[in-house]
Amino acid sequence: MSVRIDRVVTRGGDKGQTSLGDGTRLPKNAPHVEAIGALDEMNATLGVLRCHVQAVDAVLAERLADIQNLLFDMGGDLCMPEGSAHAKRVEPTVIVTLEAEIERLRALQSPLTSFVLPGGSLAAAWAHMVRTSVRRAERAVVALSADTPINPALVPLLNRLSDYFFVLARHLNANGQEDAVWQPGRGLFHQG
Repeated sequence: MSVRIDRVVTRGGDKGQTSLGDGTRLPKNAPHVEAIGALDEMNATLGVLRCHVQAVDAVLAERLADIQNLLFDMGGDLCMPEGSAHAKRVEPTVIVTLEAEIERLRALQSPLTSFVLPGGSLAAAWAHMVRTSVRRAERAVVALSADTPINPALVPLLNRLSDYFFVLARHLNANGQEDAVWQPGRGLFHQG
C-alpha cells in the first residue's frame, strides 16, 4: 500500500473535528480519536527509545522499527471501522510471536525479587516510558471497545506489548542486574 500526502495543512480540523479512514467525521475528543492518538503517542515515545538503542544494538533497533510499523497497522485498524474493506490489518498470530520474544528475553534475566522502579540505564528508562504509554493506549482502546466493534486482537496485543517493554527494560539493564528496585519504607520520607 502506497501513501501519498500532498498537503499537511488542510484546515479540516480547525473546528475540532477529524475524519476516520472511511470519511466519518468525529470530534477530536471522541473515544475513537483518543485511542488512535494514544497509539500515536506511544509510537513517538518508542521512536525515542529506538534512537537510544540504534548505535549499540542494530538488531533491537530493527525489532523496534517493526513494532512501530505494527502500531501504524493497529491505528489503521482503528481508523477503518470494523467491517470495512481495509479493517483487520493485525492478525492474532502476532501475539504468539510477541509472546515468544517476551519469553526469550525473560529467560535471560535474573528472577524478580521486588517491584522494579523505572530507571537504570537511559534506554531502560525510555523502555519504561513506552510501557506506560502502552498502558494508556490500552485503556483508550478498551474504552473505545465498550461501544464500538474493533479488531479483537488489539486489546490482548497491547497487553502483551506492555509485558514486552517491561522485559525489554530489564534487558537494557543488563538483564535485570542493574534494575532499580522498590525498597519499602526506604528513605527521606520514612525517617522517624
